[in-house]
Amino acid sequence: MISSHRQAEFLAASRPVDQAQGLRQMFPTRVLRFVPVVANLKAGCGGVVLERLCAAYSSCGLHTLVVDAGELARPPSELAEFDLSEGVEPLSSHVSYLAARGLPLRHVDARGSCASFLHALADAAPQCDIVLVHASASELVRVFGPQASQANLRPLVFTNDTPEGLTQAYAAVKLMTQRGPWLAYDLLVCALPQSDKADAVAERLGHCADSFLGAVQRDWLRINPHEPSSHDPSPRFMELAAGLLKCALPLALGDSAFDQLVSPGAALPSRMAPVLN
Repeated sequence: MISSHRQAEFLAASRPVDQAQGLRQMFPTRVLRFVPVVANLKAGCGGVVLERLCAAYSSCGLHTLVVDAGELARPPSELAEFDLSEGVEPLSSHVSYLAARGLPLRHVDARGSCASFLHALADAAPQCDIVLVHASASELVRVFGPQASQANLRPLVFTNDTPEGLTQAYAAVKLMTQRGPWLAYDLLVCALPQSDKADAVAERLGHCADSFLGAVQRDWLRINPHEPSSHDPSPRFMELAAGLLKCALPLALGDSAFDQLVSPGAALPSRMAPVLN
């Protein structure tokens, strides 16, 4: 029999000390999923790729944060350098954007890892379900490298149907295989429907990756860069987007991110748990 004194101690220990703690006990842990998208300066279709991915995930009711840390991205706002949440711009009910050129390196540690950048992003945008990190291959290795092998992470590579775009894509795959644990990737080829080079580009990249780097091009798909953004994603594209999400890096929200969700003026998620959990 538990004494009345011990019962009082137990009830005191289990009673929430504040509103946030009480809500943590009521709601399941929220998890963000991070997808690395390899920038390609020569392809000129990075915006199209990110837009199509956002459309695919939005059609499933998921909120996507696009973190653009590519070399052609806008520099971050001054406030975002101190608090990433200050730089998050809502573009629609399901898409947010963060100009992040140079921001990953502000989170580098003594080992050259920028993995803490992901935790900072989770704290900055706890309302999101998916984070697309668009950056060069070298930056993605610094950001995801320490955790990539644990999560079966698969980056998305893209190119156009030109030799320059193909060369840039191959260089990115080579860097990721040599400096990171990534030996598999998915590919998007941005080309018009009448292009007779898209298939050859995908085949050549896959062959060279396999023969010289020991890497696997798991899946590839051609997308039309001139297709209106209002068009629904094709079933094949939805399949590729779902595959990327299945292999995305999961990261549970920390207490600071949850506190932001329940702070005055913030809205809790409308569902008891994210669709992905």
